[in-house]
This record gives sequence, C-alpha cells and structure tokens, in this order.
Amino acid sequence: MERLGTGIGWRPEIAAEIAELPGVDWVEVVAENICPGHLPYALEELRERGTTVIPHGVSLGLGGADRPDPGRLTALAERAEALGAPLVTEHIAFVRAGGPLTASPRMEAGHLLPVPRTRDALDVLCENVRIAQDALPVPLALENIAALINWPGEELTEGQFLAELVERTGVRLLIDVANLHTNHINRGEDPQAALDELPLDALAYVHVAGGVERDGVWHDSHAHPVTRPVLDVLAALCDRTTPPGVLLERDDVFPEGGELAGELDAIRTVLKEARHDRAA
Repeated sequence: MERLGTGIGWRPEIAAEIAELPGVDWVEVVAENICPGHLPYALEELRERGTTVIPHGVSLGLGGADRPDPGRLTALAERAEALGAPLVTEHIAFVRAGGPLTASPRMEAGHLLPVPRTRDALDVLCENVRIAQDALPVPLALENIAALINWPGEELTEGQFLAELVERTGVRLLIDVANLHTNHINRGEDPQAALDELPLDALAYVHVAGGVERDGVWHDSHAHPVTRPVLDVLAALCDRTTPPGVLLERDDVFPEGGELAGELDAIRTVLKEARHDRAA
C-alpha cells in the first residue's frame, strides 16, 4: 500500500488554515464537490507543493440493488485523473432506492444508509464493486459507515462482512475508527472484535473524526473535537498494523488552525506510541 502519512479533509472553509498546517502529507476532497476543469486555486496550490489529493465519493450507492450509474462512475474517474490520485474511495452504503423495476418512485436518501449484513446483500455489493473497479483508472477503497440501526436477520458481523468483501473483490478498505466507535455506542458492536476480523493487509488508510453523545446516541457529526474513545480505537488498530495513512475529518463548526493542528498532533502521538510499543 502507498504510504500517505498524516492528512486532513480539505474543505473550502478551512483552505487557508490547511495551507499553513505543518506536516500535512495529503488531503482528501469530496469528489462531488469539485469540477475537474476548475479545481479550487487553494487545492491546486497544494498539488503544486506535492501534496497528494484523494477524491472521496459519497453518492455511488454501491450497496443498493441497482447497478452503479455509469455517469457517476465516469465522473469519479475524471476526478481521480484530474487530481493525479493514487486511489479513490467510496462508502459501503446505499443512498437511493425505488424506480421503475420496483413500481415505486425513485427516492434519494441524501445520506449514507447501512447495507444489511446478509449474504444476498453481499452478493449484490460484490458485483457492484467489480463494476466500479472496472470503470475506475485507479484502485478503489471502501469505507465502513456509522449507523443507528441493525437490519433484522443479519448473518454476518461487520468484520466478517468486510473480510468476505475483500476476499471476493480485492477491494481495499478505508477504516473509519470514529464509525467503529459510533457503532459501538449505537449498535452495541465491539470495535475490538471488528478489528480482529478485518483483513488489515487490505487497509488503504484510516479516518478519524469527532462527534458527540446525546441521550445515549452517538452523533457522528464531524463538527466536534475528536474524543479519547475514538483515539483509543485508532490505537487498537495501530496495535495490529501500521496504517498507510490517517486522515482527520471536519465538516462543520470549523475551528481555528491551532485546534486543527492540535488534533493532528494527537493522532500523530497515537501513531508514535504504537510504533514505540511494537518496537519494545
């Protein structure tokens, strides 16, 4: 796997701060928010400085019953090529349903919805992933999502589901440790058990993000500081492997550059401590 280092999600609202942050090796940009022929000047400046930029898609809906939309795949491929990206990423989720084949209106969720962890759903996901891989010019990595519910009749744990997905398709994984923590609070799932079952040799990189708990529900807000429990999940992952890259996400209530730098330093401390413990 390509070594990415420590990165941050690029957003226009914090473009100036990101340009001044020390030690940022790479950034990730929401693919649907950029136009290949008209990249933001601040993003172009980062690329000219040698900063790797990876497009992160949010709308393919690879977990849905429909096959991936060719237009969306073409658009994602164009962004990967425009950015000179080493890979592209998306989510293990569905975002739309319905349509002519179901005799019901087409519905767009506007959100990443969890795929049932059943063998039938896995079959559909694997075929959709293969179609996407064939259409993209660079490798694809898929992210585990945060969710509020479990579907009834699930047959596999999250770790088992992801492991079989990787075995059958060769897709890489983008593991979001904040989402593992979210699923621990909201769904009662053990992050350690998930990490034990994951094929970490397929790891492309890691997401870290903040959230907040209200009335016993964890909200994966990306608008709050990263909490200690999320860093603990990152540490547990680093006990098992050295991640090729770790990225801080922030999507709202943007702080000053100093706070972002502090969160990146906290991530680096976890990585450094894990390396020290393995060497001891």
